[in-house]
Amino acid sequence: MRQINALITNTRGASPVSIILGVVILAGLFLFPKAVESPYALHIMILFFLSTIMGESWNIVGGYTGQYSVGHAAYFGAGAYTTMVLMQFKQIPPWYGMIAGIAVALVVSLIIGSICFRLRGPYFVLASIAVAEIMRLCAMNLKDLTNGAEGILATDIPPFTLGGTVITDFLSKVPFYYIGLVIAILTIAVTYLVQHSKLGYYFQAIREDQDAAHSLGINLSIYKNIALAISAVFTSLAGSFYAIYIGFIDPPTVLALDISVQIVLICIIGGIGTIWGPVVGSLVLVPLSEALRSNLIAQGIFKIGLASEESGVGIFLKDHLAHAHALIYGILVVVVILFMPDGVLGYVKKLTKKKAM
Repeated sequence: MRQINALITNTRGASPVSIILGVVILAGLFLFPKAVESPYALHIMILFFLSTIMGESWNIVGGYTGQYSVGHAAYFGAGAYTTMVLMQFKQIPPWYGMIAGIAVALVVSLIIGSICFRLRGPYFVLASIAVAEIMRLCAMNLKDLTNGAEGILATDIPPFTLGGTVITDFLSKVPFYYIGLVIAILTIAVTYLVQHSKLGYYFQAIREDQDAAHSLGINLSIYKNIALAISAVFTSLAGSFYAIYIGFIDPPTVLALDISVQIVLICIIGGIGTIWGPVVGSLVLVPLSEALRSNLIAQGIFKIGLASEESGVGIFLKDHLAHAHALIYGILVVVVILFMPDGVLGYVKKLTKKKAM
């Protein structure tokens, strides 16, 4: 009871050093496309922003409220499909489709929340997975609306105009870079505001002890649904952004269980219930995923001489390591849980405190 009262009344402010560091990093991110013109480097940064948005979004309901949803692919897919369907079949610009996707995700979150939040613990986790799977099957079978298993391919993205003036034409990765950066900053800012608000303390009180929070007058159903709604909005934005950037979606791509698991992994590895945890998790997972996809890890093993490229081990690594992302992620999660239970961010903080002592 005392812990919950402390959560509600305690406030924390950012230090001047962290503010200055944040401004420097932010300025560097905005100037990055000017200094680095490589499309591949921009692609990696866009994936990093996308991963950060997804992780921060899940963190609201999972990290701060303690409701471990493994069905966030439902909101990701809702944003992606709404944007692409409106753009391809109704010729509605994708920025309006993003707003429509938010509305769809909100409705879905309210329906899911009203049903699933009656459950707790592993039962809630299983229910969230089931809902995402239902949406995936609907997308597979409602061919007139979603084009089924064939997916939707964006043939052209209309230029963004304002008052008859073309702001950008999306012919390069730079506009996507800045869109991803702005959405990522917005998501982090909302997370910060939530954490340092009365609403955030209610969320954390529910996470610590639901029954004790309820006895203090916190309406569990309302605040859980608010947390899920905020999370769904930004996850939907991530889905819409992904669809516009990649230009193709299908049910296995945007509604698969892999998406939900990856979102949770971002927070587990970085640090659940922290503002910068999803950012750190993205810094780990995005380069790792790209290294696996392009077989850079196998090439590195060959270069340092741990294995020969012509040996049986080398052939196995070349043929299978690029497809072993699930295995690598699993090993990484086990290592984090065993040696860094508070995530990479929590582990770094502990080391800093030990050195300070």
